[in-house]
Amino acid sequence: MLSIVLLSVFGIVLLFLGFLKSKTLLLPAALLFLLITGVANFMDWNKTYLYFGDMLRTDNLTIVFTTIILGSAFLVIALSGNFIENDEAQPAEYYGLIMFSLVGAVMMVGFQNLIMLFVGVEILSVAMYILTGSDKRNLRSNEAALKYFLMGAFTTGIMLFGMALLYGATGSFTLAGIGNYAAHPQSGLSLLLYVGLLMLLIGLLFKVSAAPFHFWTPDVYDGAPSIFTAFMSTVVKTAGFAALFRLLSVSFVGVYQFWWVILAVITAITLIAGNVTAVYQNSFKRMMAYSSISHAGYLLIGLASLGAQSKQAIVFYSLAYSVATISAFGVLLLVAQRNSQTITREGVGVTGESFDSFNGLARQNPLLGFAMAVSMLSLAGIPLTAGFWGKFYMFSTAAEKGQFWLLVVAVLMSAIGIYYYFRVIIAMYFRDGVTEPIRVAPFYRYVLLAATIVTIGLGIAPGLLQGLF
Repeated sequence: MLSIVLLSVFGIVLLFLGFLKSKTLLLPAALLFLLITGVANFMDWNKTYLYFGDMLRTDNLTIVFTTIILGSAFLVIALSGNFIENDEAQPAEYYGLIMFSLVGAVMMVGFQNLIMLFVGVEILSVAMYILTGSDKRNLRSNEAALKYFLMGAFTTGIMLFGMALLYGATGSFTLAGIGNYAAHPQSGLSLLLYVGLLMLLIGLLFKVSAAPFHFWTPDVYDGAPSIFTAFMSTVVKTAGFAALFRLLSVSFVGVYQFWWVILAVITAITLIAGNVTAVYQNSFKRMMAYSSISHAGYLLIGLASLGAQSKQAIVFYSLAYSVATISAFGVLLLVAQRNSQTITREGVGVTGESFDSFNGLARQNPLLGFAMAVSMLSLAGIPLTAGFWGKFYMFSTAAEKGQFWLLVVAVLMSAIGIYYYFRVIIAMYFRDGVTEPIRVAPFYRYVLLAATIVTIGLGIAPGLLQGLF
């Protein structure tokens, strides 16, 4: 509750700070506001509260997911210093919209009522539609925003219809009321419950880029400014899976035998579509888009194999994936900026989003090369990185439920993933490229280093987070 209030107030304050002649105050103010919200978030640790007529719940799980979301937003904003130097950018509006989108994300994490889920989804989505199209002079950005908006509005309608059907079947919008009906039906379960659940899942699976509802993802990720693509692929995905976990683990455990098969098939399709298609990409951003789809598949394993370890697995994987992805986009921002300047000055060069743009990066900038290599290794699930343990926990949940066919698909797709992630590492360490080093601001360097340390630290000592459960 306090996090929602603070984020709302801070978002308004940032908009007013935009009237100042100097933009230099905006970045430190946004980071300070997120730190304050993060500290306030832990004031309710080991306590459980219900707010807004029992529509919003605060418990340890809500706090943990909110912390991951706020931490991801902090890293993204910390890497957005170019907004301050760009005369055409509007950092006050950007940071304000990010704060407002976080309000929706927190609502999705702690909802106890389907109405609150809808409000959270819409607050988050509307802000993302605007940020996706914020590069107004870029036709790809405009197209991405329009496509995201139209498809998002359509799936929101499906989700709302599903909520209406669930209310018709159970007479309640609350998770507890729906769960009680599903677990103890008076005279058999209504068909409306099953149809409503499927439609609600369609809406939420669209938000997390699960196949076959993923077709918007590559174009939107590719067209949106890279800094907002990093935000979209981490914060939005974490909030979506937190909402899915709360929904399925509280309300629909009683009909698990119905929906787990559907979700398992969607998981397999998502893993295959994401990993196989990523192999053929020549653009780094589009590869990361399909990578995001594939990681949605790995996270879906924890839901399809819902059990005692699912909560820990989803939380750990969300954190590992978010940190590695933001670190990768942080390096991409610098490489793209360097290459665009080279093209402008010399009239030759490679685009900042192709794999060739990373050629020789490790020799020019060892820190950038190391940060990118660690993030790629983590996303690939290589040992001694956080991504390895994230996949290990996910695979363990499938083995615990006896879903070995799904485990085989996941392992095979992980092997395919190693190929396209190592393309970046090979380009950085074994190919020749532009000899001019990239200038990295000290604060930017510290942020990348911190993200890299977290990835390696959780890979070496994954038990550091177990105390939270």
